[in-house]
Amino acid sequence: MTTPTPPPSGTALETIAGLIPLDHVLAHLQMHRPVFHSEADLQHGFARALWELAPEVESRLEVPVRRDGRAEYLDLLCLGPAGRTAIEFKYVTRRWSGAVGTPAEEYSLRNHGAPDVARRDFVRDVERLERFCNRADQNGLALLVTNEASLWNPQPPVRARTRDDEFRIHEGRILRGTLLWAEGAYAPNTRVLRGEYPLMWRRYSQLGGSGGEFCYLAVLVQPKSKQT
Repeated sequence: MTTPTPPPSGTALETIAGLIPLDHVLAHLQMHRPVFHSEADLQHGFARALWELAPEVESRLEVPVRRDGRAEYLDLLCLGPAGRTAIEFKYVTRRWSGAVGTPAEEYSLRNHGAPDVARRDFVRDVERLERFCNRADQNGLALLVTNEASLWNPQPPVRARTRDDEFRIHEGRILRGTLLWAEGAYAPNTRVLRGEYPLMWRRYSQLGGSGGEFCYLAVLVQPKSKQT
């Protein structure tokens, strides 16, 4: 099993809304919410953690972003006096149940399955954020929380090629350039990234039992003017 990269010691990751380091927000979230009922619960929990740490930052859920006369919806937009951050969330789970917190709260997570689709959708989030971060004061964050170990573990070296080979998001992979789904057989899934993103997984929580290990992947997207 691949061990996710430990959090950096004494260093801050990129900031949310130009104000608070992402690792501070996630540390606060981990302490109070080690698991979530759903992706919407994760979104709400993140927004609340951000407000508790930096009440001057405003959070807006499901914000429409206009493009070619059509609206795409951004999960969360954080607005601060020093900048803005566009955030897309993914919460992919395998089956797990248990009681967590004080007082104890019951959780029963379902099995999403289809890790190839989860990879495709996460890469799509990164591409969308590259488009959304079209102003100098706005960066982006694609955040995935999961207990599906196949997402952070690399595949064995001897295996058949799969349709999502170029969309792998395991520890140590670098996302960049043009990514073809099924070697280009399905063009609508092709993704083209301007930036280059080394992927580093970190442990989120350890709740015990089968499926009780949760990890997260955070990809930070620079404003378009700073993307390489």
